[in-house]
Amino acid sequence: MRHSYPALLAGLVLALLLAGLLALGSGSFPLPLGDVLRLLAARLGAPPPDLPATAETVLWQIRGPRVLAALAVGAVLAASGAALQSVFRNPLAAPDLLGVSAGSAVGAVLGIFLGWAIWAIQAAAFVGGLVAVAVVYAIGTALPLRDRTLSLVLVGIAVGSMLGSVVALVKTLADPYTQLPAITFWLLGSFASIGQADLTGLALCAIAGLIPLLLMRWRADALMLSDDEVRALGVGLPFLRLSLVVGATLLTAATVAAAGIIGWIGLVVPHAARLLVGASFPRLLPVAMLLGALLMLAIDTVGRSIGQAELPPGVLTALIGAPVLFFLMLRRRDD
Repeated sequence: MRHSYPALLAGLVLALLLAGLLALGSGSFPLPLGDVLRLLAARLGAPPPDLPATAETVLWQIRGPRVLAALAVGAVLAASGAALQSVFRNPLAAPDLLGVSAGSAVGAVLGIFLGWAIWAIQAAAFVGGLVAVAVVYAIGTALPLRDRTLSLVLVGIAVGSMLGSVVALVKTLADPYTQLPAITFWLLGSFASIGQADLTGLALCAIAGLIPLLLMRWRADALMLSDDEVRALGVGLPFLRLSLVVGATLLTAATVAAAGIIGWIGLVVPHAARLLVGASFPRLLPVAMLLGALLMLAIDTVGRSIGQAELPPGVLTALIGAPVLFFLMLRRRDD
């Protein structure tokens, strides 16, 4: 079933605004919707509301950065997944397919193990993801296989498995009372410690990663054709694939560095977007980003609101993502 594209975009934007307002008021310190609106209006020049200082602190220093981070992470993971699924012509391709998540995990885990500061751990995670993909791409393009896409997938799986073993080794050597809980918590993902500096870094890396995707969005539809047909159209296939892979890698590495490993968003959301608007990449990309932001925000809001202890988003995305993926695959088969 297809929908009116402008109406769909408008509906998703409206849903994001409503979800954002609800998220700002939800949590262990609840804020009524009216108070949230008055605090927001005060920032726009309205008279300041007669509310406790705690309410303003919670909204602007804790919830605000967290909500923005959840929106950004969901959007860029969905964009990364959509790009990689187009590159590999495989709807099961995910942002961690080329080892970026595993490389980021190694960088962060080593940083925690060595007692680095939080900014150094995030930098190590970002660099680790980029290095892992560079290794995968170098080895994959050097293999004497005719199908370069298959080469990258196989090398990505192998490198990801090797890096996963490195993470397991570091967890075995880590202090079980201090380092191991920190490593486990980071690997499950979290928005709890997101600050202004994290948001700035995430935004800059997200913009850098989105630029190749936006510039190549019209040519990306050519990837639905065979390689020979793409060459016949005069499209530079290696450059197109490399541009999309670099953009997707920057996006994924940025999210892992800021919030840890959060799976399933980049795999499931592009499927849902295709059901709504089809497989054309220029139409798919904005819808996937809006859906990813909405889903990630909903998951984070539920995770910090349903119990005494906060549930890591990586746990909830796995619990929700697998059944949703099965449902979407059944819908595609019926269609």
